[in-house]
Amino acid sequence: MRRAWYGLAAALLLAGVAGCARRDAGPVAQPRYMIGAPYQMGGLWSYPREDFGLDETGLAVAAADTRAGRRTTNGEVHDPTALTAAHRTLQLPAVLAVTNLETGLRVEVRVNDRGPENPGRVVALSRRAAELIGLRPGSVAQVRIEVVGDQSRAFAAGLPNTEAPPLEIAAAPVGAVGREDLAPPPGATQATRLRQARQFPGAGQAGAATAASSGTAPPLRLPERVTRVPARPGQLWVELATFSRRDLADRQAARLAGLRARVDVLGGRGRGVQPSYRVRLGPFNSVPEADRALEGTLRAGVSEARIRVD
Repeated sequence: MRRAWYGLAAALLLAGVAGCARRDAGPVAQPRYMIGAPYQMGGLWSYPREDFGLDETGLAVAAADTRAGRRTTNGEVHDPTALTAAHRTLQLPAVLAVTNLETGLRVEVRVNDRGPENPGRVVALSRRAAELIGLRPGSVAQVRIEVVGDQSRAFAAGLPNTEAPPLEIAAAPVGAVGREDLAPPPGATQATRLRQARQFPGAGQAGAATAASSGTAPPLRLPERVTRVPARPGQLWVELATFSRRDLADRQAARLAGLRARVDVLGGRGRGVQPSYRVRLGPFNSVPEADRALEGTLRAGVSEARIRVD
C-alpha cells in the first residue's frame, strides 16, 4: 500500500513539473509579413511603408531590451542571440546589410520590430548583431544600412499576410473539349522536336524559376557571416528634406535661419538631368551636437529631419 502511495505521489509531482514547464515555455512564434499603420514613438510619428531599395546612413545603437522571450511587432519571439534589428518604417520582416562605417565590419540582420525610440538613430541592433560589427552597449556607431532585396521579397512572399488576404476568384466554367490525335504527315517529326526544344530550353532553368516563385520563406534565423570592407567614417549632418525646386528649398532653409540651414545642389551636371536641392544642417563634430541640432529642427516642425553620415 505504501509503495503504491509513493508511486502516485511521484506521478503527481512529475505532472506538476511538466505543467510548470508548459506554462514557462513562453510565447510561440507566429511570424507574419506586415507593414502596419502609422504610430507614435519617442514623441515622433512614423509612417511604415514597403521599400525594397532603401539605402541610407545614420547612427546605430544596440537594442536596450536584451531579454529573450518577448513578442516582436510582427509576431516573432525576441532572441538577443539572433541577428535581428528594429527599424521605424521598413516592412517586417526585411533583411538589412548593416556596415559599421567606423570599423568596416558588415553583417546581415532581419528587421522584425519597430524602433529605435530615439528619432536620431536609424536602426537598433540585437545584442549579437551589435557585437559582430563592434558596437558596444550604450554607445553609437556610424552605419550604412541597405535592404537585401531578394531575401526581403522572399519573406514577403512566403509568410502569412493578414493585412492583404488573397482574393478568392471563382474560375469560369469550362465545357468539355473533344480531341482526336492524328498521325503526323511524313517529315513532321523533326519539326515537332525543334518546336518543343524552343518552348522548353532547359529543365534546370525551369526548375530554378519554380523554386524562386514557390512562396517559401527562408529560415528566420540568419547565419553569422561577417565581412570586412574599408572603413569610411564621415561627418554628421541633420538632413531635413530634398526638393526638385530651388525656391522650395530656399524657403525651408529661411524658416530655419537661426539653425544655420544650408542648401546643397545634387546632380544636374549631365545634359537634360535636373538637379535636386537638399536642405541640411552641419557638419557636426560630435553626436551630442548633432542630437541638439536634430532636437531643435523637430521642435521647429520639420518632422522628417534625420541624422545622416556623409
